Amino acid sequence: MLWWGWIVLGVMILGAEMFVIDAQFFLVFIGLSAIVVGLLELFGLSLPEWGQWMLFAALALISMFTFRKTLYGKFKGSAPGFRASLEGDMVLVDDELAPGGESRASHRGTKWTIRNVGGGSIPAGQRARVVKTEGLVLHVSNDPAD
Repeated sequence: MLWWGWIVLGVMILGAEMFVIDAQFFLVFIGLSAIVVGLLELFGLSLPEWGQWMLFAALALISMFTFRKTLYGKFKGSAPGFRASLEGDMVLVDDELAPGGESRASHRGTKWTIRNVGGGSIPAGQRARVVKTEGLVLHVSNDPAD
């Protein structure tokens, strides 16, 4: 492939990661690897086409496994207010929730199944605290002891 083809491919892949989909930084390393192969071709490292593809794959895999977790954590994990755990969050209960009952509620932009694990019912419109998560179910309670 010509040097400019690699650079165009790399920019398209980077653009897809930045503006279209959130692939959790995987596409960043693939795009950068394509750009590096294009720049190497531009500056005189002439490889056969299979060698270019092998170099591209090696660069993408090595950089992805070496740097992705660290960089992704720095860019995405350090957002203000971000916590991986949902425990302790407050959830607005839409429908009255009897003890042991289940309902649906929105939390952090997603619909969740919520289960009342407290001793009393939770009236509609009241906030309940997330006690624990179990898969896609949030265990909630409005008891102060929980």
